[in-house]
Amino acid sequence: MTDTAVNVEVLPSDWREQVLALAKERDAVILAHNYQVPEIQDIAHYVGDSLGLSRVAAEVEASTIVFCGVHFMAESAKILAYDKTVLIPDARAGCSLAETINGKQLRDWKAEHPGAVVISYVNTTAEVKAETDICCTSSNAVEVVESIPRDTEVLFLPDQFLGAHVQRMTGRDNMHIWLGECHVHAGINGADLKARVAATPEAELFIHPECGCATSALYLVSSGVVPETSTKILSTGGMVDAARETTAAKVLVATETGMIHQLQKVNSVTEFVPVNPAAVCKYMKMITPAKLLRSLRDGTDEVFVDRDIADRARRSVERMIAIGTPSSTGE
Repeated sequence: MTDTAVNVEVLPSDWREQVLALAKERDAVILAHNYQVPEIQDIAHYVGDSLGLSRVAAEVEASTIVFCGVHFMAESAKILAYDKTVLIPDARAGCSLAETINGKQLRDWKAEHPGAVVISYVNTTAEVKAETDICCTSSNAVEVVESIPRDTEVLFLPDQFLGAHVQRMTGRDNMHIWLGECHVHAGINGADLKARVAATPEAELFIHPECGCATSALYLVSSGVVPETSTKILSTGGMVDAARETTAAKVLVATETGMIHQLQKVNSVTEFVPVNPAAVCKYMKMITPAKLLRSLRDGTDEVFVDRDIADRARRSVERMIAIGTPSSTGE
């Protein structure tokens, strides 16, 4: 009989104390995305959306950034804080949306539409940002697109659902949309939403524009199934702000389920219920307490971005900020 090795993470009982002590020793700040497991969110120095956290990385005095999120987010932190050491506890934590387009594909697409302005969602790799004219977040995508003259073609990437939402809001007919999607958000579909609304018609709706159900939500509003005042298309940061303000007894939330933890923390009275409880990002959940502890102890895994790519990518982010500084609401 052959023994099979099982990879089991051993986590000491005092892991929290060790993490905080190592962070202080390494002059590190721990950033955690809203979709991380609760234990990571609770120990992080800052929790938020990817762009907001990257801006924190650029502004804090700490010399080391430990980014608990997916790889493109850690890259974004490196882009905005190039001289700092950026670590991600597991470099394999990718993103199905960011991986739908690479630099070559974008260059080829641009060649098909000479003169078009490229607008990229921040959920993209550094290489793609370097080929981008202006970045956007889900909260300012409409504003960014509207900043472009209406007679100029726009290439919007990579999320088709966010792109469709922006096109509806702007009425723009010369906007080309890349057919990418986040597999988790795409899986939160109209059927799920309709079933939840039918079961709890009094609930408010918080819907991320990356979701496959965003169009269904607008249809439910237009057909009178749910009141417009109860339906909010929001970024993750926008959901946190809305959670603080809502007086609803129940809110249906259409995004990755990790978001529920933050919403419940800022509002313990309202019940926040995922539209699809199976909407779990396996990449976000790759960051565990044991890996965070190892990253701080051993300096793994460090994130590197070529200087030229970082400089070009930074310009696309800075152009977005120049159009209008995004609020706490990002992707």
